[in-house]
Amino acid sequence: MSNNRLVNLLKQSKPYLAVILLQFGYAGSSIITKYALDKGVNHYTFVLYANAIAGIFFAPFALFFERKRRPKLTPSIFLKIFVLGLLEAGIDQNLFYAGMQYTTATFATALCNILPAITFVLAWILRLENVNIRALHSQAKILGTLVTVGGAMMMTLVKGPKILLPWTQERGHIQSTTAATHQHPIKGAIMITAACCFWACFFTLQAITLRSYPAGLSLTSMICLMGALQCAVLTLAVERSNTAVWALNWDIKLLAIVYNGIICTGIGYYLSGVIMKEKGPFFVTAFNPLSLVIVAIMGSFLLAEQLLLGSVLGACTIAVGLYLVIWGKSDNRDSPVLSNAEEGSSS
Repeated sequence: MSNNRLVNLLKQSKPYLAVILLQFGYAGSSIITKYALDKGVNHYTFVLYANAIAGIFFAPFALFFERKRRPKLTPSIFLKIFVLGLLEAGIDQNLFYAGMQYTTATFATALCNILPAITFVLAWILRLENVNIRALHSQAKILGTLVTVGGAMMMTLVKGPKILLPWTQERGHIQSTTAATHQHPIKGAIMITAACCFWACFFTLQAITLRSYPAGLSLTSMICLMGALQCAVLTLAVERSNTAVWALNWDIKLLAIVYNGIICTGIGYYLSGVIMKEKGPFFVTAFNPLSLVIVAIMGSFLLAEQLLLGSVLGACTIAVGLYLVIWGKSDNRDSPVLSNAEEGSSS
């Protein structure tokens, strides 16, 4: 009897452990990517190489483990993969990393907590989310969305005094004089917010696509390869006169590309899809504040990032709004996105 309880407990805890590991992976990616960007890596080729590595890395696993249960690749599925690659690699990641260049890793990670609210608004507009204004849970979702937007504006517009930590005080002056000239919080915040909008579109379409094409490894590999191809075209168009951006050396930049490609992009896509099948898209984003805490601590240690009171208050406000949205979503037994997707695929 005790063994059965242990097995059930482990089974129930799998999604939670997976999403926590996912947040640690995202946190590590934010730190190492910000360091690489500060060292001069081009974000266009960074996204291109990361997605190419992820696609090539996962392709053999997809061919071997899903050879007997891979659905037929129809024109409709191919079109969805094309759009998924464009939304995530072509637009979202390039906007996010461009915005991170103008801010800090902690700021960028904190602002990403508006993602669940944007996903909710998108699902509401597309009628994939049931909203009853008179119901308490629907009111919580709407209020949470407004609170997260307010928190994002607070992070962007309110600075306040610096929060001095013991391990950053000695390096604080050096960091403030070298990095402050490159930081434009408003410009960066606009880019990161726009990236979150496209990320929300990606999550919604990914949930729909998984219903008609449930081969997660194959889908991950094809999205990454499609995104890499699209980024190659984009990079050739934008950086056609700058051939130096294509160069790779055995340094921290290459490590950042490999880590981001395999951990954040490849494993991130796949794990998100696996968790999404069982818990829905909102569950995947519910643990985002954990990544913020990890990045804030690691960023202050490794990058000597200074925390501003306005940013901390804004991040806390976003977290409150996030969990209002999540609590409102808890009233739904099934994910409306997945339910509608299933109806659409069967029709």
